[in-house]
Parts: sequence; C-alpha cells; structure tokens
Amino acid sequence: MKSGINSRQRSAQAFAEACQILPGGVNSPVRAFAGVDAGPLFIARASGSKLYDIDGNEYIDYVCSWGPMILGHAHPKVLGAVMEAAGHGTSFGAPTLAETALAQKVVAAFGSIEKVRMINSGTEAVMTAIRLARAFTERDYIVKMVGCYHGHSDSLLVAAGSGPAELSRPSSKGVPQRLAELTIAIPYNDIEAFKAAFEKYKGRIAAVLVEPIAANMGVVPPVDGYLQSLRELCSENGSILVFDEVITGFRVALGGAQQLYGIEADLTCLGKIVGGGLPAAMVGGPAGLMDMLAPLGPVYQAGTLSGNPLATAAANATLEILAGDDCYARLEASGASLQAGLEDAAKSAGIALTINRVGSIMSCFFTDKPVLNFADVQGSNIKIFKKFFAGMLKGGIYLAPSAYEAIFVSLAHSKEDIEKTVNVAHNVFSNIG
Repeated sequence: MKSGINSRQRSAQAFAEACQILPGGVNSPVRAFAGVDAGPLFIARASGSKLYDIDGNEYIDYVCSWGPMILGHAHPKVLGAVMEAAGHGTSFGAPTLAETALAQKVVAAFGSIEKVRMINSGTEAVMTAIRLARAFTERDYIVKMVGCYHGHSDSLLVAAGSGPAELSRPSSKGVPQRLAELTIAIPYNDIEAFKAAFEKYKGRIAAVLVEPIAANMGVVPPVDGYLQSLRELCSENGSILVFDEVITGFRVALGGAQQLYGIEADLTCLGKIVGGGLPAAMVGGPAGLMDMLAPLGPVYQAGTLSGNPLATAAANATLEILAGDDCYARLEASGASLQAGLEDAAKSAGIALTINRVGSIMSCFFTDKPVLNFADVQGSNIKIFKKFFAGMLKGGIYLAPSAYEAIFVSLAHSKEDIEKTVNVAHNVFSNIG
C-alpha cells in the first residue's frame, strides 16, 4: 500500500451508488463530508493507527471511529476476545457473566457510580439519564449548554433562545416546540448564565446536562471553577448533575473527566470506549437513583441487545488494557507532541492557530483568540480549516471532516506517525500561507 491519495474513483462511485438507497449516502450525517466540500472515503479495513480505503490508499487515522478506538484498530487482544465470544453465540437476550464483569470495572473506575444500566448508544444513555432525573426530582426542565451534543433525542435537538436563560427552540424538524421549551440552553463556560438560569427557573430544573470537556463543538475544556460551580448549584437546588462522558469516559483518564477534575456527577453517561469499538453504552450513578429503573422502580427502560456478548467481550478486553500503568502517560505524551508540532507548523507559515487539548483529544481552531464556547468556535476561520483538511487528506492524514470535531490520538499512534503528520502539516500550511 502506498501512503497518501492516488485515486478516489472507487470511493466516488460507491458514494454515488449509496446515495440511491441511503439518505445522503450515509448512516450518520458527518460521514458525508459535506462540511469540507468533498466526497467521503469508503473504508475497506483498518489496522493499528492506519485506515485503508477501497481505492487502496493508506491514511494515518485521527478519527478513530469518532473516539472509541483508543487502542488502535483491530487490536489482537480485543479481536481475540470478540472471536471467542462469537464462537459461543452473538446474542442471548439474557444475563451473562461478562456483563457483571464489565459493570464491576466501570464501578471501580468511577467513584460516583455504584450501579450501571447497559444500553446501546450514547443517545440512549442520555435519554435514560434525563428520564431518571425527571422521575427523581419530579421536575420537567433540563439545562444544556449551547454547542454540546448529547445525541439526537427530541429534548436535546434544540438551539438557544434569545437570551442566556431563555427557553429553547427546535433545531430539527420533527421536534415539537412544546417539548423543546422544557430545555434551557445556555453558553458553555458561562457561570453567570448558569446562575441566571437557576434563578429564573428556581425549583423547576430537574437536571443539568453537560460535557465536562466539550468535544462535540471541537474540544473546549472547562474554565477554572466552572464544573465546581455546576456541582455546587445543582446540590443547592436539588437538581441532578449529569455528565455526558460518552467521549471523555476512559479517554482523558481511566475515571474520565471526573477523575481529572475531581468533580463527581450524580449521573454519568458513557459510550464509545466503553464498548471497545462495538455498539454499547451505559448510564451509571448511585444506587438510590439507579434503582428507580425497572424492574426495581417505576422508570421504564429496556433493550433487546443491551449487554450484547460481543460488545461486552470487546469492552472488558479494552478496559483491562487501559488499566495498565503507563497507558494515559503515553497518550498524554503523544497528544502533547502532536500539538506542539502542529502549532510550530502553523507559526512557521504565519497562520493563526489555537489548539485546545486535553490528553489525547484536541481540536485545531484557525483563530488567534482563545476558544471558550460555541460562539468562539463559530468565529474561527472555517475556510482555512477546509484547506487544511483537504491538504492533510491528500498527504495521507485522515482528520474528522468537520471543523466542529476532535482529533483523537490512540495508543497505536507511533512517534513516526506523529512526525509524518507534522511534516505533512508543514507542507499544507506553507501552501495555505
């Protein structure tokens, strides 16, 4: 296999055919590459830090299936566990020992979690957390942060109203206005707006839902004191603090952002890595909250494929590896090296670049200003990002095809991978500059 793009003719043909039978030719919108004015790659296989498309091109992969592949692709221990599990059957719709083993690993990693419910996607995890919070508090309103994405359930596909503590409006057709009005959208990292929301809707807020490190508008870390303020105000007002750690769980630390920042949520939503690269997710929290779920309590939730034996096998194998002593130190070192190299490449070409990074996740924002919220993200230069993406792809570097997504570094990314990535970036930036 040759590194870099030679031809994408087969991918173009495959996309045209897919468009005839799939809406937009894809099964998740960002995969269509519309955000970078291009057509998508169709992937044939992956191994370690590399992807290979159906045209035979090789890429260093920094999408990592949007985060789950923290060990890299086709890790032999994970593949072995999945193949062994598949040999015993792919789905039972009944309890297995592997489910309990996985739950025990998650409970050991997160101090705020005593029990978990296994489900199939991050969207479903957040839906369940909201339902639990509303049942526990007997309140209806929820607070979310502008730019944070928590799945495509109706209550969360909303945009902010006219003020920082106003009711929201639907951001997708098919979402009733009356349902959207139960969600209050405020800016991320804005403590004063958060306080104003609690003042205006005093005694009516069931839950505050937040990515402790925003990663769906690009990576935007919390400012000092932000998460602590959320924790304190939720406790004072009897509201449930829900951390969406679908991306950050097991990514920034074994115990997620809660371990990193020393803040405990009431409910935690997990996905991506907790499935070991297969479809799986969880919601977890203290027993008093979690026992409200059926069959013990009045909050109904169910799923035919929840705790699927293939996913639990992959997850158990993945988490066993991540519990090793040096995994997160290695991820931090690789992330820091990539950040420094990209910053140097942009500086050499006179291009304004702000990189936000936490451990092995980062984003490149083409601006000379700090990026602290979604408005700052939208103020970055998207035209330069599109040129950057196209140039990197041509050089064999696969980045997320959107200015609002993250770069993911895996344990499989080598020093040579990062050096090549930085060298390609130098060439790309020099051409842009």
